[in-house]
Amino acid sequence: MERTVYDNLLKWKADPGRKPLIIKGPRQVGKTYILKQFGRQAFPAFHYINFEEDETLSRVFESDLNPGRIIQELSFYVDAPVHPDRDLIIFDEIQACPRALTSLKYFREKMPGTAVCAAGSLLGVQLSREAFPVGKVSFLDMYPLGFEEFLRAMGDGRYVQLLAGLSLGDQIPEMAHTHLWERLKLYFITGGLPEVVKTCASLKDDLYSACKAAREQQSELIKGYLADIAKHSGKQNAMHMERIWKNIPAQLAREQNGSAAKFRFKGVVPGVKNYSRLAGALDWLDAAGLLLKIHIVNKGELPFAAYAAENRFKLCCFDVGILGALSRLAPKTILDYQYGTYKGYFAENFIAQEFRYAGAGELFSWKEKRAEVEFLRESDGRILPIEVKSGWVTQAKSLKVFSEKYPPPFRTVMSAKNLHIDPECHRYPLYLASRFPLGVGK
Repeated sequence: MERTVYDNLLKWKADPGRKPLIIKGPRQVGKTYILKQFGRQAFPAFHYINFEEDETLSRVFESDLNPGRIIQELSFYVDAPVHPDRDLIIFDEIQACPRALTSLKYFREKMPGTAVCAAGSLLGVQLSREAFPVGKVSFLDMYPLGFEEFLRAMGDGRYVQLLAGLSLGDQIPEMAHTHLWERLKLYFITGGLPEVVKTCASLKDDLYSACKAAREQQSELIKGYLADIAKHSGKQNAMHMERIWKNIPAQLAREQNGSAAKFRFKGVVPGVKNYSRLAGALDWLDAAGLLLKIHIVNKGELPFAAYAAENRFKLCCFDVGILGALSRLAPKTILDYQYGTYKGYFAENFIAQEFRYAGAGELFSWKEKRAEVEFLRESDGRILPIEVKSGWVTQAKSLKVFSEKYPPPFRTVMSAKNLHIDPECHRYPLYLASRFPLGVGK
């Protein structure tokens, strides 16, 4: 499948001052696949080393971390000459060998320019535990397929071209809007994990079978994520993490207005009622990439982080398809778009996922008294409030309250309606979230 992250890899390769690259992301987002594709297409040769598959590889790094000696030993392991001046070296599941992670520092210092890429499914957790030399490596975050990547996988490349060419004042043809909306509902079922999307694309002419297969694969993937939690976090922490992760759908649905609620700690884990007791488990899940945290600010001013409390946030699932599977929401219910206010939580989770995929960084929402706006974005020093509506009713009272108190350059409503821009309010279809803001800061 065509991934936009590949362009970032090509830019890294072309950089004369490149450092070893670390790709972070949860399990099954396609890190190994994209690195092997990169090695095949952009280098004369690549050498793949998986520390989880072969634990004996750690011995290579025991005596010292001299990169010349390491490469010489690895050439015997892969049974091929390794040319550091032109080949790509891939260290996969590097979290299983901490000294290999440390060796990247010496590749940078003693063999600068050597193309070394490292990846790992729990690398975010490992890096948070290990002191790592600042400035010696580059990082690249990898996420599930965004909606536009999903469109390409489904054979809808011309629709991606349509969206990519939009600017302020443009319109989306109604026929195209209708098709994109139907595809969005399907994406709500599949999410963006490559294995699931690939299966759905192969069965797209038989929608029932495609959705059934997607749910079966998601169930197996959830078991894998829970097994990772159990294996790597200790018995007590694992219980807390599993309860938190499985509790996300219930927490999202606690409010009745279709907007995700502030995460409440009481009742998630028996006997635990406050943030401090769950902070470690939440940080682990965040570092593992299994959730999306939306910080709640109590002022519409910059910098957002100054008005956010550590224990005030919403939690979304890292993948909207996994959210549906955890919620046990039948695919037909999603396709029929008949699941009440829960549509709002799906829409908000999707927007959070698309914003993070598009490089928005930390996510923020706003709440003062009874008024709440789902997202705040900053662009060129300007605050852009965004309200999310799952359907065609787009009254946005809280957005009006925010705009009266903190006048923004414009306000935005994302909904099921087609694109419409006027000076005061920009109306986006949900599926255009990764393109926000059109014509601003681009």
